[in-house]
Amino acid sequence: MVRKIDAVTEVGPVSLRVADLPRALAYYTERLGFNVNAQGGGTVRLGAGGVDLLVLNERKRARPAHGTTGLFHFAVLLPSREALARSLARLVDTRTALQGAADHLVSEALYLADPEGNGIELYRDRPREEWMWEDGRVAMTTDPLDLAALLATGEATGSAWSGLPQGTVIGHVHLRVADIAAAEHFYCDLLGFDLTARYGPMASFVSNDRYHHHVAFNTWGGVGVPPPPEDATGLEEFVVRLDDADRVERLLERVHAAGLSIAPGALLRDPSGNAVRLQVG
Repeated sequence: MVRKIDAVTEVGPVSLRVADLPRALAYYTERLGFNVNAQGGGTVRLGAGGVDLLVLNERKRARPAHGTTGLFHFAVLLPSREALARSLARLVDTRTALQGAADHLVSEALYLADPEGNGIELYRDRPREEWMWEDGRVAMTTDPLDLAALLATGEATGSAWSGLPQGTVIGHVHLRVADIAAAEHFYCDLLGFDLTARYGPMASFVSNDRYHHHVAFNTWGGVGVPPPPEDATGLEEFVVRLDDADRVERLLERVHAAGLSIAPGALLRDPSGNAVRLQVG
């Protein structure tokens, strides 16, 4: 029987490799509202008035990779609908292009990409009592989002945008993978997440504690695609934080017993080469 992952699991920070650090930093601070927690040596650590949520590592010769595994998007979870509305207003004011917007039943989401093509989701959750579950699966859709109504919610508060509010976290990470079954085995059977939803045979969503998803993965870009080269821009790693050091050790023992390598600092790679670091926090 698979032992489940710690019930206080959190995701983040997400580390990205970028070719132009000043351009990326300006985007994340001026348009999305991240705060700089620390900066130096080609690395910037960003947050929202608290712990690091995003780490930017500059590699000047890095270039985007196409047709590979890697990051689909990382998702910034805002603490309220009003906060999401203020973020949308900021994007409008700065003429920042959206790639999409959706009502997922469990959440409302805006989709965009940074200057180097890294996918980003800004979203807010609906109250958990409104989520619909059946046989361990949560109902999620991709319905149109009424952007005008969302903007009106922000305008009704009378509060001006002042960056990401406290309480903002990384809600989930969505990955491109080469094989869905292999990814489910890694994240569910080895790391102990629960499968919460599938979109046909090409996308799965996993979580703990009946969250809609902490990690998602898809093969929409192709089955069997390779990992990106080491000098590519994009995802370097993301962190899964657990509350129990003993639980981390047990997970590492299970991963080792499955024949997978573990790099220093409890850094793992899923079957598609995406890097996951386990931390106690």
